[in-house]
This record gives sequence, structure tokens and C-alpha cells, in this order.
Amino acid sequence: MKHLLSQIPAINKILMTEEVKQLLEEYPEVFVKDIVKKETENIKNEILNNNLSEVPSMEEIIEKINLSVKKNYKYSLRRVINATGTILHTNLGRSILSESIKENLIDVAFNYSNLEFNLAEKQRGSRYVHLIDIIKRLTGAEDVLVVNNNAAAVMLTLSTLAKDKEIVVSRGELVEIGGAFRIPEIIKLSGGTIQEVGTTNKTHLKDYVNAINENTGILLKVHTSNYKIVGFTKEVTYKELADLAHEKGLVAVNDLGSGQFVDFTSYGLTYEPTVKEVLDSGIDVVTFSGDKLLGGPQAGIIVGKKKYIEAMKKNQLTRALRVDKMTIAALEATFRLYLDEQKALKEIPTLNMISMSMEELREKAGKFAEKVKETAFTSEIMEDKAEIGGGSYPGVYLDSVSVKLTHNTKTATEIEGILLEADIPIITRIKENSIIFDMRTLREQEFDLVVESLKKI
Repeated sequence: MKHLLSQIPAINKILMTEEVKQLLEEYPEVFVKDIVKKETENIKNEILNNNLSEVPSMEEIIEKINLSVKKNYKYSLRRVINATGTILHTNLGRSILSESIKENLIDVAFNYSNLEFNLAEKQRGSRYVHLIDIIKRLTGAEDVLVVNNNAAAVMLTLSTLAKDKEIVVSRGELVEIGGAFRIPEIIKLSGGTIQEVGTTNKTHLKDYVNAINENTGILLKVHTSNYKIVGFTKEVTYKELADLAHEKGLVAVNDLGSGQFVDFTSYGLTYEPTVKEVLDSGIDVVTFSGDKLLGGPQAGIIVGKKKYIEAMKKNQLTRALRVDKMTIAALEATFRLYLDEQKALKEIPTLNMISMSMEELREKAGKFAEKVKETAFTSEIMEDKAEIGGGSYPGVYLDSVSVKLTHNTKTATEIEGILLEADIPIITRIKENSIIFDMRTLREQEFDLVVESLKKI
């Protein structure tokens, strides 16, 4: 053992090799030296644990160092290619921003901006003013406030309007969203008290009526965007809830969750209310996400009656939950696309993926399959099912087209692992020992990147 330990090259000797000198020129010196030290320590530990009968050659050690440096120096948060068919893939960052808003984002990010400066009045202004007019125009809301996500939007709304008061909500709407955040817990954090009404599958207007007392503050409706209750069911409409709230001098609030602006029924999806439709029904305050069906950055958007949102702006929580200039720039540019719905469907990736026809998907699949011929894979075009994801349209699937790839010597699991190690990791699905590339989420501009990775297998 001592004989083997003595054969481990000294760190200084490794650092003097031409290959490592090259690494020192390309990467930070401290980082490279740390990798060299770790690799030599690994060899030492392997010998001490009787896992090595001989010391690796200098060439083998340098190769390990080279791979380790390149692997560990990559950014932790990186671009990936989504070929899964799940459009709003929470693990993969949900919505992709439109390429058409990139210029505005770069302009704001790499220069000073009028984030909180009123150019007309030459004095300090509000960061929220950049979003108010465009969102009011699209929704008909009296006022707008934006925070960092929809859970924060709900908490801020309830904290402002129902602190120390009862919040009436249907048992069938006590949702749990991603990361185990639950509506009852958010209500508790807001300082309100939950008053459950109805049953899991049926809630009537009279249930709300019977629950109202002198300490009631809000009638809350939560859109069950990540599950569906089917069969023997009953729920109160937005208009019924709003009318009752106004009759009793209360506030009607709706956590709409995904917050869509386009009616997707003509694209094979079931009907879901748009933000404007909910506000038109009489609901006082609506909250929704920015990075789901809207197709923008992560944000929680609050729209509704001015007097209620003005009160939220004065809540000290608003400062803690506020969004930065990048989010505001991305949201404003995304909302601008909605001024022309056809343009939004074409240029916002989330909307484009949802609205893509089977004919377009088959054409894409044909182009991809043709490129795959340059590799060692066999391809087959097949009809498939894609899903929206991101807690939107639960149990609803879109018809889709996929390309199934098989390899003569490698299993699908082995191929999946290799694709995850690519310079731009490729996320796929496995079915019947084949790798599946769904054309709804795999973008045409990514075909060449995927094929280059496949060629290396």
C-alpha cells in the first residue's frame, strides 16, 4: 500500500504538464488546483480502501482532471431541450419567453432604466406603472399589482383584505399547489381564518349564505387548475359568488391560478374562463400566474377593483414580494403581444405549442426523422398525446405527433443517460425501450442540436 501511495504524482508535477497548463489558461487557477487536489485525494482514498491495485498513469489522471474541470465549471442553472411533450414542465422552467421580447430584455438588463423614475414629471415614480395600462386594457380591471408568484399574490390579497377575518371557501377548492403549498396554510399565514363550506364534490350558494357572519371578510373561489372533480358535482358560479358578496358588503376574490387570456376550445382543450371573463362576472379581485398559460416570466398578477388594490400597495408585504426590472420588462413585452391575439399565438411559445395543428406536427416530425437518418438510430413517426402541465388542464391531453428512436446496441435507458450528459441536456421520454421525441415541445431550431448529440452515440 505504501508503495502505491508513493507512486501518486505530486500536485506540482501535475500542474506543470502541458495539458493542465492549458486548463489553467482557460479556467480560474484556484478552481483547477482544487480539482487536481481532489482527484489525487480520490486516488489515495481508493488505494487506502483497497479498491486500486495500481496507480493510474499520468495520462489517465490528467484525462480525469480535464473532464472534471469541464463538468464542474458548467453553470448549475442551464438551458435544456424539452422533448417530453409536457408544455409547461415545472421542472424545466415552465413557460419559454418569446424571442420577440429579447431585445427589450437586453436593453433593460444591460443599461439603466426608468424603473422607478417618472420621465414626464422628472421625479420618483412607481415600478408598477409600466404594467398598469397594458393589463387594464386587456382585462378591463381598474387597477393592477404584480408580485413574485401567484401564491404571494393570494397571500397579499388575503392579508390586506381579510386579516383577522373569516375567509369562506368551498371544501372542493382547498387545493395544494407545487411544493406542498396549500390554500389553508396560505390563509393561515395571511392572518385570516378559514371557513370551509359545502362538501368535496358539491357546494351550493346557500352554503356560502349560511356561513356568512359579522366577522366574514372574503368569499374566496379557487380555480382547481391542477385537478378535476367529476361526476356528481356542483359549484357556485363566479357571478353568483360576486352577487352574494356585494349584497352582503363583502369582497369576492378568485385565485384563477393559470390565468389564461385566450380561449383554447378551438384547439382541442376544454373551456376555461379567461381573466377578463372572470372580472366581467363581477369578481372584485383576481390573481393568476405569469409563467403558466400567460406564457411570460414567473410572477403573481393581481387585477381588480382599484380601492382594494390600492390598499394592497400600502401593505408592508408588498415590498417583500415585489418583482424586479427583468420581470417587469418581460411581462410588459409579453402582454403587448396579446394586443393582437394571432400574433400572441404565433410568437408566445406556450400558446404556439398548444395551438399547433396535427398537420404542422406531422410536418415537423418528417423533418426531424429525415435528419435522424444521419445517425445510427432508426426512427418511426407515431401519433401521441401531449399535456399542458404546470398545474393547468389536469387530465386533459392534446393530440400530438412523436418520433420514436431505437438503437441496435444501446438500451433506451443508456441513451437517456447519454443525452442528459450532452452539452445542452436533452430531456425525453422512454416507451417500450425507445426514446420518444414529442414534436409539440421539441422546437425546429433545436433539431440540429439534438442530431449532433445523437451522432455521438
